[in-house]
Amino acid sequence: MDTLEKLKIALKAALDKKAENPVIIDLKDLTTLADYFLIITVNSDVHGRTIADEIRKKLKEEGIVPLNIEGYDAANWILIDYGDLIVHIFKDEFRELYNLESLWMDAPRVEIADLLPEETGV
Repeated sequence: MDTLEKLKIALKAALDKKAENPVIIDLKDLTTLADYFLIITVNSDVHGRTIADEIRKKLKEEGIVPLNIEGYDAANWILIDYGDLIVHIFKDEFRELYNLESLWMDAPRVEIADLLPEETGV
């Protein structure tokens, strides 16, 4: 499965569980760290773990398992590393504190409507 398909599955799983303010950063031409960051906001620890579980479940159904998961227990910032895709699940105050979008402000963004037009009514 290519990275964009993996990204679509993760994004749809997050949105189905009411993730807020999704941002997709395209890192392909800037770093070998990952091809994409998916950054979302959640409103509680339970909400964050629920979304992390749903993303892992949907990708596991496709035979894809994460290389690493960090922050699951505290759930302030859950990081799920799939190698080419890194999912960042933040509670709002931690998203503001770490401000990954600002750190990668030169990186292009992927529009949600381009990736999942059925989710945005496009």
